[in-house]
Amino acid sequence: MDFYDVVIVGGGHNGLVAATYLAQSGLSTLVLEQQPHTGGAAVSQQVFPGVDARLSRYSYLVSLLPQKIITDLDLSLQLRSRSVASYTPVRRSGRDLGLMVERPEGAATRESFARLTGSDAEYDAWTAFYGSVGAMAEVIAPTLLEPLQSAATLRSRLDPALWDELVDHPFGESVERRFADDTVRGVVATDSVIGTFASLHDPSLIQNRCFLYHLIGNGTGEWRVPVGGMGAVTDALAFAARQAGASLITNASVTSVEVDGVRGSVTWLGGDGERSVDCSYVLSNVAPTTLDTLRGRDVSLKPEGSQLKINLLLSRLPALRSGDDPTRAFAGTFHIDEDYTQLETAYRSAAGGTLPAVPPSEVYCHSLTDASILSPELIASGHHTLTVFGVHFPARLFASDNETARAEATRRTLAGLESYLAEPLEDCIARDADGNLCIEAKTPYDIEESVGMPGGHIFHGDLQWPWSPDDQTVGRWGTETDTANLLICGSGARRGGAVSGLGGHNAAMTILTR
Repeated sequence: MDFYDVVIVGGGHNGLVAATYLAQSGLSTLVLEQQPHTGGAAVSQQVFPGVDARLSRYSYLVSLLPQKIITDLDLSLQLRSRSVASYTPVRRSGRDLGLMVERPEGAATRESFARLTGSDAEYDAWTAFYGSVGAMAEVIAPTLLEPLQSAATLRSRLDPALWDELVDHPFGESVERRFADDTVRGVVATDSVIGTFASLHDPSLIQNRCFLYHLIGNGTGEWRVPVGGMGAVTDALAFAARQAGASLITNASVTSVEVDGVRGSVTWLGGDGERSVDCSYVLSNVAPTTLDTLRGRDVSLKPEGSQLKINLLLSRLPALRSGDDPTRAFAGTFHIDEDYTQLETAYRSAAGGTLPAVPPSEVYCHSLTDASILSPELIASGHHTLTVFGVHFPARLFASDNETARAEATRRTLAGLESYLAEPLEDCIARDADGNLCIEAKTPYDIEESVGMPGGHIFHGDLQWPWSPDDQTVGRWGTETDTANLLICGSGARRGGAVSGLGGHNAAMTILTR
């Protein structure tokens, strides 16, 4: 076909969501993906040679994907709740303790807070704060699939004091006012710095936006594990897109995008050489800076990612110094050195150009929730996957020597985990068919090289408030660009970031409601 109604640049999850909605509505739709497979950063892959473990190599949990999209597209997808929300190992006054937050929270959670802090005050503050945030999430979540509302309209539907606290003032002020314990403060604050390089007192409030996105998914903020790994999400989407009639071409490296407001043209290189196709609409599922390059525009400043992703396969879960059951402790988000002061100290170090001496990080053991990502043999022998996400590792720290900085950052991060273990971590790490330890680390530069995210920024750029920034954009979808027939359908859309499908849905609705 030489002409399509819509051409989508990028076959990540958002592009597939958009393709399915559009094809279901009868529009001829073409998706172009430069990788040999669709899925972008939401993929499951066998990382270690000779080891049958399918790791969620980049993206790893799902919260923001609305149930409505799953239902609308009839996706064959199961998202499973984790039995524990979080566990934080703590060493105080010569004692090894652990702060356990159950899902759902119960008496054991209150007891854990009291044992760590000495009273019920911090847990009472915790329940009051998250109760208020939950009420905010219930109002905001449904609007993510609707045309943009004004900030004033949303504020009128919410507690104005909470709005002012979370939208108009640095998040650090809220954390410091509401909580007294350094560890509790850190557990609350960490959701504001995932993939976001900022102080808790940053005047830009980017940390506030990051926190909000981590707490509003489906009105609950729960982060769930996709059964079969992240690849199961995009496999289901690719199947739905094809079933709807969309055409998907992989190994197609787009080289240019031309639009004039009425017609568009996309050119790409593939196995059969250079090809071009004309269309009515172009949807961009690549980062906005990448789109600018494809349009022949100068890009002076690209986003800067801020994370270290470490994938491991363990032969067994390690014992903890606290004596807590590792199958419980690792079942949720396992916080490492994420006290409030540690987060701020690490930020200041990285902002000064130095790797944090004590890097904050989080650990996820997906196989405790979904063992299907491992072969029966690995399950029987007690193996488990482990994902470590290090925060405050901006790309600038790896700019001069990515390999050396990656090795040192990995060493420091895993040493932080080991400091809370009752046995050496290396003794618990499995080995691949070549006898090497099953450890893979990805810096922002590695992520950029692997999946094309500029600067390794997992959100394609700074997150934006999920409402209209001005009266002129009220009623729009947050996907529009300076040209009428060019739309952003990926994480760079106003309501983008994470594995949500929001950009794809809203770009499709921009077209279908015109």
